[in-house]
Amino acid sequence: MKQNFTLQITSDNNFSILNRIVNVLNRRRVRIKKLIAHENEDDFLKGGAILLVYTTPDLMEKIKHQLEKLIEVEHANYYAGSELYFELSSQNNKQVA
Repeated sequence: MKQNFTLQITSDNNFSILNRIVNVLNRRRVRIKKLIAHENEDDFLKGGAILLVYTTPDLMEKIKHQLEKLIEVEHANYYAGSELYFELSSQNNKQVA
């Protein structure tokens, strides 16, 4: 059964990484509801993304492993529900402001 998942990705901050992440999701026909990408304040060479996606738990596990195969991605974690997405996105907005 499909549900919302919060996907948190930490990676190198280069030109093509966001496109490659989205391509992994598009190939599996996963719906991206919201997306926030950011670079770390301390190190502009590192960054990350927080996504709210709509898919099944089995497919989410496969996507996690596929994302971690990308050279630039340090780690990817996912959590059921959308509450953590809104918490992480509000923290990220406070850091930017």
